[in-house]
This record gives sequence, C-alpha cells and structure tokens, in this order.
Amino acid sequence: MQLTVNGAVMNLPQTTETVQHLLAHLQMENRIVVVELNQSIVQKSDHAKARLSNGDRVEIVHFVGGG
Repeated sequence: MQLTVNGAVMNLPQTTETVQHLLAHLQMENRIVVVELNQSIVQKSDHAKARLSNGDRVEIVHFVGGG
C-alpha cells in the first residue's frame, strides 16, 4: 500500500490497515501524537478503527519535551 506520510510517499505492507498499525510500523505507538487522515483529525480512541486506503494522506505531529 502506498501512503503519503508527512509529505513523503511510503510503500507499506498490506497489513498496515489502520492508523494504529501505521503508528506501530513507524515505532510511534507509545508517543503522544496527533494524526490527520485526509485532512481530518483522528481521535486517539479511533486509531484502531480508522482504516487506511491506498493513496491516503497522513500527517503525524508528535511532541518533544525539553527545557
């Protein structure tokens, strides 16, 4: 499956079916993130059921702590 993630085209395994799978694939599942799927924010509670399709555009914003 081909997605555009943060402006970069990525080829992902077909098993990357949901936003939750995508975050796991990117090793971001334990980070605080905001995910936008095709210009709509996906609530964290919906990551497991938000289905991905070939050609989708995903934006992921993650927060970095520091001082």
